[in-house]
Formats: sequence, structure tokens, C-alpha cells
Amino acid sequence: MTTDDDGSGPNLEALNANIERIEDLSQRLVSALAQRRKISPSLQGPGEDLYMKAASAWMAEMMSNPSKMIEHQVGYWGKTLKHYVEAQQSLTSGKFAAPEDPGPNDRRFAGDLWQTHPYYNWLKQQYLLSSEAITGAVEKLDHLEPRDRKRLEYFSRQIVDMASPANFLGTNPDALARAVETDGQSLVDGLENLVRDLEANRGDLLVTLADPDAFKVGENIGCTEGSVVFRNRLMELIQYAPRTETVHRTPLVIFPPWINKFYILDLNAEKSFIRWAVEQGHTVFVVSWANPDASYADVGMNDYVEEGFLTAIEEVKGICGEEKVNAIGYCIAGTTLSATLALMKKRGDASVRSATFFTTLTDFSDQGEVGVFLDDDFVDGIEEEVTRSGVLDSFYMSRTFSFLRANDLVYRPAIKSYMMGERPPAFDLLFWNGDGTNLPARMAVEYLRGLCQEDRLAEGTFRLCGETVALSDVSVPLCAVACETDHIAAWRSSYRGIRQMGSRSKTFILAESGHIAGIVNPPAKNKYGFFLNEDMPELPEDWKEGAARQSGSWWPSWASWIKSRAGAQVPARTPGTTARPALAAAPGTYVLPGEAA
Repeated sequence: MTTDDDGSGPNLEALNANIERIEDLSQRLVSALAQRRKISPSLQGPGEDLYMKAASAWMAEMMSNPSKMIEHQVGYWGKTLKHYVEAQQSLTSGKFAAPEDPGPNDRRFAGDLWQTHPYYNWLKQQYLLSSEAITGAVEKLDHLEPRDRKRLEYFSRQIVDMASPANFLGTNPDALARAVETDGQSLVDGLENLVRDLEANRGDLLVTLADPDAFKVGENIGCTEGSVVFRNRLMELIQYAPRTETVHRTPLVIFPPWINKFYILDLNAEKSFIRWAVEQGHTVFVVSWANPDASYADVGMNDYVEEGFLTAIEEVKGICGEEKVNAIGYCIAGTTLSATLALMKKRGDASVRSATFFTTLTDFSDQGEVGVFLDDDFVDGIEEEVTRSGVLDSFYMSRTFSFLRANDLVYRPAIKSYMMGERPPAFDLLFWNGDGTNLPARMAVEYLRGLCQEDRLAEGTFRLCGETVALSDVSVPLCAVACETDHIAAWRSSYRGIRQMGSRSKTFILAESGHIAGIVNPPAKNKYGFFLNEDMPELPEDWKEGAARQSGSWWPSWASWIKSRAGAQVPARTPGTTARPALAAAPGTYVLPGEAA
């Protein structure tokens, strides 16, 4: 316990100050919770039909194969009782120590007390045994369609992960020890962190992953030199200042996803793909998308293509005085770029010389991990929500993607922040991750229904700007970069979509790591490798088997690929022209925090 300076007793001044803080925080907590939005049950979990299917499958299993169910239960109870007896024997022997711990190793229980303290070790082991039994029972459940099984496995795992003893103060020895060490200060700080997050999200809980005060867009993040050279209601077009005396003739325009801010490709000078591309002698343009509000409710895919993609391409051509551009599309922007290229082919527009796709899905026949949220129960709920509000609030997207990696992006940060009282780390990537944007109502529904659910682009039936477009219409030379452990755009699905495109010149690169880290992998870091195979066999597994692994970043390999399509050297171009003067310094205004557009 904290004592007075003379060591004679408790520090009553500090104690009283903390009590006052708790009273104030409690009032703020109640006020924040009172502002919580009403969220439709359809956006909180799967529909009742999934539970009915699971119950029916379980009953069918019991009727047709009772021995299998009994064997599973006997195995589970045998393991739990064995561990209980071992723990009892350890205590009765006079040793205040846990019995031998066979594992498995789990990062949630890395603290020493989870291994050595008999009670907490017992909690951990019983939880892990129960988790194994639940997940095993679901995996072995017959009489379910593959898609239903996948969803049941995912949502069962969510329940199991939520029930971890590490997630509760009373059963987390690390948090309790920290509270004792700090005389409860960690709990007061944790309550303050909790209230701050609730207030920031109108009573909804989204854990702050990065120190919000550590970064300021345009100062220490997203700060490569350049200028906004065009602006409309959907986007600002940024042209970056050259860093070489000459540049390639064909300019490069990058389309980032509009579910987040563009500066994921410009985190800092060392990690910036944008800055690096400029240093390779490219005239680089980036689209910075507006953060829509309810007035954008009727903005759809047609608008993003006409006012975003096609307008940006025309502006870049005009500013540089060139007839063609090279284009990059990242994630949802890569999907839309492919549809735009198909549309341009229909219109006879040859403005794009080559296309590069980062973590792009165009074939949604296998939706990967995110597919658990793409059934009608969730999409119907989203359509109802956006019809009411005009936009799909960034809150829903942030929460969805966080729960794809719940232990890493929800529970572990919550434990550190709310139980340990720690300040979130100054981590630029996680800062960007929390800087989300809204989606217009029409666009969100068109994307989810037409592309994700109905797979119309791959089926060749997607309607866009008055034309029916298909992947086979994409005929420009292309390079696709997928990521091996991507939980949003599964690499096998990405491969299948690229393979269906009509281009005769295709390069597919498989980067190690995930959706972001696999792309933001600068050569100087030499952190992750990549796989390359010049052939494009039918099955992605065959492609991977025939691919050669290469160490280091894929960026230089892409630089060699794009160089042959970027034209001869011309004098470096400064941002803007007389007709298109600079409107603002990069990173512009649309990227800045604040209210939606």
C-alpha cells in the first residue's frame, strides 16, 4: 500500500484522489452508456436458423451415432477429472504448486502465475480442455452444409474465446497482481480508459488499439510531400512531388479502399509505398476518398466508378499530358478497378496501360473467413440499417474486422487497457486501423449483394454504368499481390479471380503475412518473403507448389515489372498545372479526422 513520505501509514491523499476519480468516472460511464445506439439483433449475431440447424444436426447425430457422442463426452470428462485429481494431489502433498502442465502454449496465458499458481493453472487447464471439447464437437458434427458448418465453427469459437478466464478481472492473476502492485491505481486508470472508449463511440465499446495522441495526419503520419490537384464530392486527387530529376513517362495512380484512409500506403518515410514509388521515378497520384454522411445515401457503385475511378484517370492524363496511366487498386478498390477496366473495355477506352491489384477479391465463390458475415441474416440487417441511416457507419466495419481476430484485436488490447491500466501503444498501423470511414447506403448494398453474395462479376452478369461487365473483359497486363494469411481477401480466392481475367499477361505474387503487413513490407525491413510462379495453373494449390520462395520484400520485383510498362524518362513533373493548380498541401482535407463529409 502506498504510504506517506515518512512511511508511517497509507497515503490518504492519494487514496481520496482516486476515490474522487472513481466517482467522476462512474458518472461519466453512466452518461456514456445512456448514449448507446440501438443496434438491431441481426447485426449482433447470426440468425436463429443457424442455431436451429445446429440443434437439428446434433439431434440427428444422437439418433444415428450415439456411441460417437458418448465417446466424445467420456473423453472430455476423463481429461477434466484427471487434471482435477492431479491438482488435488499436488496440494495434498504440501506443495503449493501446479501439477505438470502439458500445454498447449497459448499467448493469452503467458504470465508466470498461469503456469505456477495451482488455482490459476487449474482454471487455465480446465478452460483449454473445455475449449477443445466444444470446438471438437462442432468440427465433427455431421448433417450440416459446409457453409453452415463454417459459420457454426466461427461463432462457436467466438463464444469460447470470450469465455477465457483471462478476460475477467477476478480470474486474471496478471491483472490482480498489477492492481496489488499499484495499490489499485491500474484499475482506476483502466476504468478511465474504458470510459474514454465508450465516450468516443457513443456508448458502444471499440477498444482503442493505438495511442490517439501519438500521431497527427500530415505531421508524423501520411506526410509525403505533394499537393491536392483535383477535388469533387467523392475524392481528392493528390499528386506527389518528385524525388528524382527524371520520371517515367506513364504516371501511376493508386486507388485505396474507401472503407479506411489512404495513408496506409504512407505511414512514415520508412514504410511508405507511396514515397518509395516516387523514389523509383514514378509520377504518383493517390485518390483520397471522402468520408460520406447521410447526404451520400444514394451514391452507388456507378458514382464511385464515374466520379472516382474514371475521373481520376482522366485528370491524371490531363495533368501529365499523357494518353495512358498505370493503375493500382487495393482491396475493395481493386475489385472496383477490375470492374472499371471491364467497363472501359466495353467502351473502347484504352487509358490504362497496366493494372496492379493488392489483396483483391473478384471471385466470391469462396468468400474466406469474412464470408461468415455475408449470409442474408447479416446483410439483411445491414440493408435495414443503411436504409434508416443513409450510411453504413464505420463502427460496424471496425467491429466486424476486429472480431475476425478477436483475441488479438479485441480481448488482448482490452485486458491491457481496462484491467492493467496501460496506455495503448504508439503503433502507426493500429492508429490507421482505428481511423475508419462510413460507406454510402446504396454502394454498401450493391457491393454486398451484387459482388459478395451473388458473385456477378465472376459470373459475367454485373451491371455497371449501363453495361454488363465480366472478369473476362479485363484485358490489360496485370500484376496481383495476395497475402498468405489474409483473413479478409483469402489468397486462393484472389488467385481464382485473377486467373479468370482476360489478360494475356498476368503475374501473381503471394506475399507472406496478412492483409496489411504483407503489403506494407518495405525492402529496408527485409521482414517477409514472397512466392512467385510464372505459370497460372487451374488450382491455386498447384500454383503454390510450383512457386519459388524469395526472401525480402516483393516491392523490387513489382518495380521491375512496372518499369517495362512505365515508358521512357521525361523531366520530373511538379504537382499541378496552370489549369489544375494545387488546392491544398498533401495529405489534403478529406483524410483529416472529424465529421463525415
